[in-house]
Amino acid sequence: MSDRSVGRSRGPGDGHSRAAPPTDPVEGLSSAEAARRLTRHGPNALPQEPRTPVLRRVLQQLRDPLILVLLVAAVLTIATGDLSDAAVILFVIVVNTTVGVVQEVRAEQAVRALSALSAPTARVVRDGSERSLPAAEVVPGDVVLLAEGDIVPADGDISSAAALLTDESSLTGESVPVEKASGGDASHGTVSAGTVVVHGRGRVAVTATGAHSALGRIAALMGGAPGPTPLQRRLAHFGRVLAAVIVALCALVLALGLVRGQPVELMIVAAISLAVAAVPESLPAVVTLALALGARRMADRHAIVRRLPAVETLGSVTVIATDKTGTLTEGRMAAERLWTPRGEATVRGTGYEPRGVVVREGRAVTADDAPDLAALLGVAVLCNDAALEPAPDGSAEWRALGDPTEAALLVAGARLGLDRAALERALPRVEEMPFDSGRKRMTTVHRRPDGALRVACKGAPESLLRPQVLVDGPDLLARAVDRAEALARDGYRVLAVASADLEEASEPSGTWESGLSLLGLVGILDPPRSASEPAIAACVRAGIVPVLITGDHPLTARAVAERLGIASREEAVTTGQRIREGTAGEMTGVRVYARTTPEQKLDIVEAWRGAGEVVAMTGDGVNDGPALRRADIGVAMGRRGTEVARQAADLVLADDNPATIVSAVEEGRRVYANVRRFLLYGLAGGMAEILVMLLGPFLGMPLPLLPAQILWINLLTHGLPGVALGAEPVAPETMRRPPRPPDESVLGAGLWPRVLFMGAFVAAVTLVAGVWARETGRPWQSMIFLVLGATQLGVALGSRVRPGSLANPFLLVAVGVALGLQVAGVYVPPLRDLLGTEPLSLGDLAIACVLSGLGYVVMRVQARLWPERQPGAASVAGGAPGRRSSRPTRTEPPG
Repeated sequence: MSDRSVGRSRGPGDGHSRAAPPTDPVEGLSSAEAARRLTRHGPNALPQEPRTPVLRRVLQQLRDPLILVLLVAAVLTIATGDLSDAAVILFVIVVNTTVGVVQEVRAEQAVRALSALSAPTARVVRDGSERSLPAAEVVPGDVVLLAEGDIVPADGDISSAAALLTDESSLTGESVPVEKASGGDASHGTVSAGTVVVHGRGRVAVTATGAHSALGRIAALMGGAPGPTPLQRRLAHFGRVLAAVIVALCALVLALGLVRGQPVELMIVAAISLAVAAVPESLPAVVTLALALGARRMADRHAIVRRLPAVETLGSVTVIATDKTGTLTEGRMAAERLWTPRGEATVRGTGYEPRGVVVREGRAVTADDAPDLAALLGVAVLCNDAALEPAPDGSAEWRALGDPTEAALLVAGARLGLDRAALERALPRVEEMPFDSGRKRMTTVHRRPDGALRVACKGAPESLLRPQVLVDGPDLLARAVDRAEALARDGYRVLAVASADLEEASEPSGTWESGLSLLGLVGILDPPRSASEPAIAACVRAGIVPVLITGDHPLTARAVAERLGIASREEAVTTGQRIREGTAGEMTGVRVYARTTPEQKLDIVEAWRGAGEVVAMTGDGVNDGPALRRADIGVAMGRRGTEVARQAADLVLADDNPATIVSAVEEGRRVYANVRRFLLYGLAGGMAEILVMLLGPFLGMPLPLLPAQILWINLLTHGLPGVALGAEPVAPETMRRPPRPPDESVLGAGLWPRVLFMGAFVAAVTLVAGVWARETGRPWQSMIFLVLGATQLGVALGSRVRPGSLANPFLLVAVGVALGLQVAGVYVPPLRDLLGTEPLSLGDLAIACVLSGLGYVVMRVQARLWPERQPGAASVAGGAPGRRSSRPTRTEPPG
C-alpha cells in the first residue's frame, strides 16, 4: 500500500516535505486577499496613497467653484458694510468646508481599517540556506519555495512544480485556478505576485518585485488625479453665466437710479446688495447638505463614500462597467449542474456552506432518492484533496481549503446528504495518480470493506470520454459529449466522473485509468451573487447601460451576462485579443468584453467616456485598479476587494453587495434633483428682486427696497429654507427615469422657463401689492418688503416633493422661522430701525399673507402643467448599445 500523499509530499527537486508548512500559513486565502496584503508592506510593496494633510484638504475644499461663489458673495457683503450678513455667509463656508474635510477623513480611516491585515511571509533559499522572511524583502535572484496556501511574493519563473495550481483571479479576473509547470509558456511557466497557491508545491526563481512586478505595472496605469464630477462641471459653467448676467443687471439698476437723480452712494450700495441677493449663496450649503445626507445613508447601507461628490456622480451615471469575478459573481466555484445517464439535477445553495439542496424535476432529492447522483458525487468526494471549514470568526460563511473546483464538489456532495468522513472510513484511499496537464485527470484508489478496490476518476471530458478509458458504449459516450459541449457553451467548466470496482490488482497502477464506467458530468461555475440580477435589472429600468468587462473566458462571460440580463445570447462578445488586433470594431458597440488586460479595461472605459457617457466602474481586483481610477466614479468591493482597488475607488462597498450601487444611484439622483429644486427656488427669488428694483421706478416707486431690506430678505429666504430644500426625500419613480445627458446644463430640461415664470410671478405679485399700498396711502415699501419675502417662502413650500406630508420637517420649521422673522422686521422696533420699515395694520398683514400664499399655489400648479422635460429612454430599452434616443418624455418634475 502506498502512502496517502503520493505525488503531494514532495516537489521534484525541492527536498522539502509538505509537513513543514510556511511560517505564515494562509490556507483558504483568495487571490484578492493576497494582492491586498502584498500591496501594503515593506520596501518592495506597491506605493500606497499617502495621508493628505488637513490644511491641503481645506484648501481643496476652498478651491471648489461653489465655495468661490460664496467667497465673492462674502466680499461683496463686507463691501456694503453689512457685517452680520457677511458673518452668515462665512459661517456657511466654514460649515461646508468642515463637513467635506470630516467626510474625507472618516472615509480614509474606514478604508484603512478595512486594510488592517498582517504582512505575509515567504520561504526563500538565499545563499544556499532556507529562511523565512517578510514577503516585501524578497529580491530578484532569490529562490522562493511555494506550498499550498502561500501568497506568491514576487514574479518568477518556475524551476520545478508538483501539481501546482494558483488562483490568479485578482490579476486576470479568471476564477478557475491555473496549472503551473516548469518549462511552460508565459502563462503556465511563471507566477505573479499577489496570486495564491491553491494546490501543490513549487520552486520559483524571482525575476521581478515591487513596482517592476505585474502588480507594479498595473499600479503604474493609475496615475493622475480624478477630474471634476458632472455636477461640478455643470455648476462651474452655471456660475460663470450667472455672474455675467447679475453684473449686467445690477449695472442697469445702478444706471437707472443715477438717471433718476438718486444719490450715487445709495445706488452703489443698492446695486451691490442686489448682486448679493441675486447670487444663490446657499447653493454650496445645499449641495453639501444633500451630499452629506447621501453619504450618511450610504454608510448605513455599508457603503463608504471616499469623496462627497461621488454620491452625486453616481446619479449622473449613464454606463456601469462591471468586473465579473468577485463583483457580480461570488468569486468561488460551485457545482451547479449534474448530469447522469438517468437524468439531470441542479444544486442550490450559497457559498461553501454545506447546507443546500439538490433538485431534480422540481423536487429536492437525497442520496437515497437518487442513487445515480449519489454514485456520481460519492466518487467526486473521494477523488478529492480539498477541505471545507467554517470561518474562524464564527460567522456563517464557510471557506475552502485547496482547489476551489474540488471544494465545489465537496459542497455538492454535502447538499445531497453525503458524509465525506463516513465515505472515507468505508473506502480509505490507498493510492492515487495526481492531476497533470498531460492526462488532465486525477485518479484515486480506495479499499472496499470486502477487500476489493474501487477506482475513482475525474477529469476533463475530452480526456475521460474516450473508449481507451471507458467501457461504455458509443451511444452513451456521444450523449455525454453532446451534453458536455452544451454545458461548456453555457459557461460551465465541465468535469466527467467515472469509477470501477476491481479485485485486488497485481497489475501496475497505470492500468487503473482504463475499463471505467461513466457516472456522469458536473457543471461548475462561479455563480452570480443573489443580489446581482435585481441590481442589474434596476439599472436597466433606470436607463443605465450595463457592460461586463472581465479577464475570464468568452463563453463564461457570455453566460454570466445572459443570466444577469446584461446582454442576450445573440449579442456579440469581443475579446482582448480582438481589441489588440484592432478587429473589435467600435469599442462601444458591444456589452461584453472577455479576456481583457488591465490596459484594455482602461481603454474600454475611456472609449465609453469619449462617447460622452458618464461611466461608473465596479471591481475588486488589482487588474481593475486603473479602470476604477480613470472612470467618472470607481466602486470597489470592500471585503473581497484588493487594496489597489480600494485606493483607486471613490465608493467602497463594505458588504460587497452590488445592490448598494443601485441605492447609491438613487441617492445621487436625489442630490441632483434637490440642487435643481433649490436653483428653481433661489434663482426665481433673485430674479423677482431684480425685476422689482428695475420696474418699481417706472410704477412710481423711486427705490422699491433699501439695501438692508434686500439683504434681510435674501438672508431669510436663501438661508435655512434654501438649505432645507437639500434634505428633500427622493421623488417617486426616480429610478424609472433615464439619466440626464452628460452635456445637459444644470438648468436644462425646461428649468430655465420655470425660473423665469416663477420669478416674473413673484415680482408681479409684489409690485401689485406695492402699487396698491402706494395708491391707498399705506406704507408701500414695507408692504413690498413683506410680500416679496413671504411669497418666496410660499414658493419654497410649493417645491416640496411630498406636499401635505411630514417628510423633511426641517423645511417646515425653516419656513416657519423665516416667516416669523420677516414679519418681525415690520413690527419689532429694533428691526424696524435697522431695516427702515413701518408697521402695517392687521388687515394689511392679512392681505400680505394671502398674496404670499399664491406663491405656494402657483408653484404647485405650474409644476403639474409644465413639468420639466426628461431625456428619452436609454439604449437598454431598445436600440444599439451606447446610443440614446433624443426624444424627450414628460414625467413628474422635482417639486
